[in-house]
Amino acid sequence: MLHGPNLNLLGEREPSVYGSMTLIQLNQKLRSFGKKKGIQLRIHQSNSEGVLIDLLHKYRKWADGIVFNPAAYTHYSYAIRDAISSISIPTIEVHLSDIYKREEFRKVSVLEAVCLKQISGLGLQSYILAMECLLSSPEMSD
Repeated sequence: MLHGPNLNLLGEREPSVYGSMTLIQLNQKLRSFGKKKGIQLRIHQSNSEGVLIDLLHKYRKWADGIVFNPAAYTHYSYAIRDAISSISIPTIEVHLSDIYKREEFRKVSVLEAVCLKQISGLGLQSYILAMECLLSSPEMSD
């Protein structure tokens, strides 16, 4: 589970867009859901593109799937796109807000094509659906 830039400010940053749940609360809910489903989670947040890439590389041999909210990096990070593509782990791009109902620049994801799926605009449920999707994905049973 990877959270990108500014997600450490959930609950404070634009609550009308992102809601009032903090990152700590979000992670607690994700861990609880994961435990019910028998998923071992490692959760990280970084505001740094390089750190996120390093985490993708680090867990490439450990993780069976990745749920990734790349935040603003969604729209322009070819380096993260290459990292996702190079590790060959099913990755689902998630967003709390509906990126297609926001500013024009947010409607473009350079990562979507290298991800198994994109889930946007469902708040916490975006993450839950991503975990369920990974559990049922044929790529996970290889």
